[in-house]
Amino acid sequence: MLRSVISELLNIEYPIIQGGMAWLGTAELVSAVSNAGGLGVIGAGSAPPSWLVEQINSTRALTSKPFGVNIMLMSPFVDEVVEVVIQEEVPIVTTGGGNPGIYVARLKQAGIKVMPVVASVALAKRLERLKVDAIIVEGMESGGHIGETTTMALIPQVVDNVATPVVAAGGIADGRGLAAALALGARGIQMGTRFVCTTECIAHPKFKQKILGASDHATMVTGQFLGHPLRCLRNKMTHEFLMREQAADSKEELEQMGLGKFYAGVIEGDVESGSLMAGQIAGLIREIKPVKMIIEEIVAEAEAVITKLPSYSCRESE
Repeated sequence: MLRSVISELLNIEYPIIQGGMAWLGTAELVSAVSNAGGLGVIGAGSAPPSWLVEQINSTRALTSKPFGVNIMLMSPFVDEVVEVVIQEEVPIVTTGGGNPGIYVARLKQAGIKVMPVVASVALAKRLERLKVDAIIVEGMESGGHIGETTTMALIPQVVDNVATPVVAAGGIADGRGLAAALALGARGIQMGTRFVCTTECIAHPKFKQKILGASDHATMVTGQFLGHPLRCLRNKMTHEFLMREQAADSKEELEQMGLGKFYAGVIEGDVESGSLMAGQIAGLIREIKPVKMIIEEIVAEAEAVITKLPSYSCRESE
């Protein structure tokens, strides 16, 4: 029931894409998602090109299914990363952290399917003119770098303004979220935070436990002063960063404060002084499970929700 144009486009079983999370979107998680019928995505982040080559090779050793690479456009290695995905013949690329317009033509000429992450109708329309293959529309509920509009409000507005298939992201972690995204006109979903709490994800156990213990107000947004709003779990780091923003510390000082904090938090387990990027949906996640089980449960729940939806009539009873 849930096969869609996204399933056909990417040659996957279910229209479920794993967010390309830096340091966490590694071969272990990526291959598990692809083997389970979704699309696993290596998170290039700000890692050097050599790391990406290793991850591509490791992923290919663990799965024969399609997978992708997320290119973070703010990476100092972005040009080299583009070269790597072309040379390594990666079939699918997602992008984040800006407008990938200058790279789209080269990627598509190499036979790569391109799916940029956007947070506005304007950018979605601009990228459609470049003939991207799909558009991942991400609401502000998501973890990491965010826009200003919620998923519920943004998805139908983009759907109404573009003909390119839309993938919904931000605030989705179960079958109800998948069903809701389809109802809004999306043809698939992307999830990040839900896939952190899997047995295959290499995230530090302390980070996973912070997500499992999260409430509905466990996240906050910093980085407004820098022009790059960032959603993370609340901790000592986020509160100190926000205080320094409000004290009008220089951009250079704030950027220096954030260097290496994400790796320290999610990989090394420094859950107080590290940056713990996670979405608002963290409050819904209560178990660590294998990727395959999560995907199967989401698909089954979405199908059940869609099947049980009542038919409504606007006609008054006579």
